[in-house]
Amino acid sequence: MVTRLNAKKTTTRHAVQDAVTGALGLRGERMSKVDTAWLRMDSAHNLMMIVGVWVMKPGLAYADLAARLQERMTRYPRFMQCAVEDAAGATWVQDAAFAMANHLVREKLPKGPKAAEQQALQNRLAELCMQPLNRQHPLWQFHLVEHYKGGSALILRIHHCIADGIALISVTQSLMDGGAPPPVRPRRLQRAHNAEDWITQTLLKPLTQCVVKALEMAGEGAAKSLDMLTEPQKGVEKGVAGSVDVAKTAYQLLGDLASLALMPDDSPTSLKGKPGLHKRVAWCAPLPLSEVKAIGKALNCSVNDVLLSCVAGAIGAYLKSRDEDVQGKLIRAMVPVNLRPLESAYKLGNQFGLAPLVLPIGLDNPVERVYAVRQRMGELKGSMQPLLTFGLLAVAGLLVKPAQDALLSLFSKKTTAVVTNVPGPATQLTLCGSAIEETLFWVPQSGTVGLGVSILSYGGGVQFGVVSDSTLCPNPQQIIDRFAPEFAKLAVLALMLPWGEASTL
Repeated sequence: MVTRLNAKKTTTRHAVQDAVTGALGLRGERMSKVDTAWLRMDSAHNLMMIVGVWVMKPGLAYADLAARLQERMTRYPRFMQCAVEDAAGATWVQDAAFAMANHLVREKLPKGPKAAEQQALQNRLAELCMQPLNRQHPLWQFHLVEHYKGGSALILRIHHCIADGIALISVTQSLMDGGAPPPVRPRRLQRAHNAEDWITQTLLKPLTQCVVKALEMAGEGAAKSLDMLTEPQKGVEKGVAGSVDVAKTAYQLLGDLASLALMPDDSPTSLKGKPGLHKRVAWCAPLPLSEVKAIGKALNCSVNDVLLSCVAGAIGAYLKSRDEDVQGKLIRAMVPVNLRPLESAYKLGNQFGLAPLVLPIGLDNPVERVYAVRQRMGELKGSMQPLLTFGLLAVAGLLVKPAQDALLSLFSKKTTAVVTNVPGPATQLTLCGSAIEETLFWVPQSGTVGLGVSILSYGGGVQFGVVSDSTLCPNPQQIIDRFAPEFAKLAVLALMLPWGEASTL
């Protein structure tokens, strides 16, 4: 009887969804629960767009770029589809009026001195961060600045519901000269799972059958765990579903869940509060990646540890310049963690979790700070918190908008910043014969979070970028200008340490 009732409910739900799309004259693919959550997360303070900029030489011709986008972007169905919301969620629907003119537009910066060109570009980027994408068309747009520093600048805006940062790097790589198109995906012959099926397959089974060694490391281990989610039988065949392992997993799960729920509030600073309706954007010149690696090796730390310690130092120095006491203060940054194999990035969608990293902004000694970051990153390894946040986003996608907002406010209340660190290509790329000299990307901040920091390595250098709410941080350049000095202090102190002792600290 119960099975028959559940089947009847499922049939009714699908009938309602089909009626909604049918009444609109639409036929499409239901959006995943996680992607639906991102679609509905837009607010007056924060739009859920991934924003980037490429600086290129020589100048890029509009016609050449339009032809390249038409050739490559249209091979990804998502970039030809509109996101249509309904009472049950959202649907990907083909845009019958698709035209490249809606997605590639010319930009003209205000005239001014050559020295002010970057500031003018940053100002335009800040405006576009708060300009919603047109929901009557696929949710992406490129803006070509044809005359910028003797070349061109290309601004990219893509809604987070289409894909996460790792997937979008795969897309942008395919646009480059010599880039490969995405693999051809077989058509799905079966209807997508309903909500109850999804919860069972994505949340319950993994936690009881296969995520025994989940998230051994925040990255590759997480990707392997998520791969096991979709094929739990793999875990059984490998003999990892023993009762002892399951008990350990359940214990770890409860501990990590409690840690997420009981996270203390961040230390109060001027960077925390109610954001306004405008953004500011800034970035610095690249630091040599070889020097960052050398410092990491000397201190027995990862490149990520070194860069994140510079973030903590720059933010702390900025707050002190505003006469704020940072002694003993800690702020939390949400760090995205990839949850899929990189070879599957072309499938798009969102498959990442969030790891809450405490930044020691109150530590003055750069070496002490980098080891504090290393310790905290080590504590996150083996944690199931990224997988739990992924599940939380998916559950949020099942809820009505007010309930979703209430659920996700957990993160914004206890978070000051979002920090991303993405390794890009080691060699310089070209687009339509134009060399990309600089590349920066920013992921959005949700809720009331007002600060985003991006770290991107590319072509032998690594750049820091900041996007901030103008009310909470009216001049992010003051943070940006402190990254290089913080790295220099760390480099000097590392060189002063006796060789052989640094690795034992």
